[in-house]
Amino acid sequence: MAISDGDLIHPERHKQLFLDDHAIESTTGLTRRLHQPEKQGAVLRPDVSVGQTAVQSRSSPQWNSESRVWEWWYWAFYDEPNTTRDRLDYYAVSTDGVEWEKPSLGLYEGRGRRDENVAWDPTARSVYHVLRDECDEDPDRRYKGLFDLRDRWIGFSPDGFKWTMPDISPVPSADESHCVYDETTGRYLALVKQATEWGRSVYLSSSDNFTDWTFPRLVFHTDELDNENRKRRISEATEDPEYLTPPVIGTPPENYIAQCYQMAIMPYEGMYVGFPALYNPAGPDGVGNSTGLNQIELTVSRDLYTWDRVADRELFIGIDPWDGVNYGTSQNLMSGCPQVRGDEIWVYYNGLRFRAFSHQHPEIDASFFKDGSALCLAKLRLDGFVSLDAAGEGSVITRPFLFTGMGLNVNAEARGNLRAEVLNAETSQPLSGFSVGECVMLNGDHIDGQLRWGERARPETGIPVRVRFHLRDASLYAFWTAS
Repeated sequence: MAISDGDLIHPERHKQLFLDDHAIESTTGLTRRLHQPEKQGAVLRPDVSVGQTAVQSRSSPQWNSESRVWEWWYWAFYDEPNTTRDRLDYYAVSTDGVEWEKPSLGLYEGRGRRDENVAWDPTARSVYHVLRDECDEDPDRRYKGLFDLRDRWIGFSPDGFKWTMPDISPVPSADESHCVYDETTGRYLALVKQATEWGRSVYLSSSDNFTDWTFPRLVFHTDELDNENRKRRISEATEDPEYLTPPVIGTPPENYIAQCYQMAIMPYEGMYVGFPALYNPAGPDGVGNSTGLNQIELTVSRDLYTWDRVADRELFIGIDPWDGVNYGTSQNLMSGCPQVRGDEIWVYYNGLRFRAFSHQHPEIDASFFKDGSALCLAKLRLDGFVSLDAAGEGSVITRPFLFTGMGLNVNAEARGNLRAEVLNAETSQPLSGFSVGECVMLNGDHIDGQLRWGERARPETGIPVRVRFHLRDASLYAFWTAS
């Protein structure tokens, strides 16, 4: 059967990853494995000396090329909220993304003094998301923000501290959302939370100019399998003595609804990686809303509207054991979009020790309730969300693509070895000189490894080809063609 343009994948444009089957024709002897990022611990904690009990953010750190620092807008919560609201908006800077300083801004009075890093007027709408736009020709729109705890009002700023809000309607949202700029399409994407029959669900609104936003459209919600997972995850936490047992209301397993609490997304190599926080309640909504677990899974989309769950819904960031040091013992929520830093993907997230303070655990020292959440960091190998693994021998055949004058590169960990053969896409026969027997074995760990056949690294052909990768005790994360 002839290969049409619609059948082709495009490894010359983007790396081909394996979160879904988009690049895969077939596999033999391989398993798809989800990789959890390595948790680095808290990088920004509440200042308990001034009464802060928690810090959180729904923005990623933003790189300021003029000041050569990372900037981070975050919230601090207090044990005794002031008369305006229970959180204030703060600002921190870092040169490495790990050690954060809190500069004295002197802009706004926060808790009775101005010599703090309070970044915004405590009597105004709270800052929810901040994006630094280094490409906008208007310096007064260098920073773009969404504001408030219900609905998201649009704001613009030259410095991230003095904001102008146009007189336009907000993006409809409940208490959670995420916002990111998609460089591929030139659109801003807001993933907002609204209620459906599946409980908390995710809607998408987009904008080309950060002023005019589309009406939110439902893009992600839970289902019956999530409900089954909820029962299992609550049981695992209550039965394992290493974990903090959430207060359980009712005799388990009650038919409470698993819900999507929020979802950040990351535009990545021609697709969108989603990070849904699955809320697994241990009680009914209402008074029981204060008990349960939030843990992060992975999902993937090619168009932002149809999402495929990854690796049988395994956890990407799960709760931590209770040891008096960890923060994410009850809830883990994304802090904006993950970021590529060299050969790693950095994932900033909110780690919360407790779902809420109304259910205090008598076995835990009361001081921990005054230090309830922190901003944490986890690191993942570049492209490392998912790998195709062979414990012994295994292979994967790709979908067809054009392979003209380009080399074949892989992100792979070959504890044994990895080889490949280039096949005519229509006949499935190896191209002359590019059989598996002629491929030089790739050994070791390679973020950017190039496959070679003898002294040749690329076939000179313009016909559609497939590649069959042969793995022996190896993991393949991605492949692409490079000049």
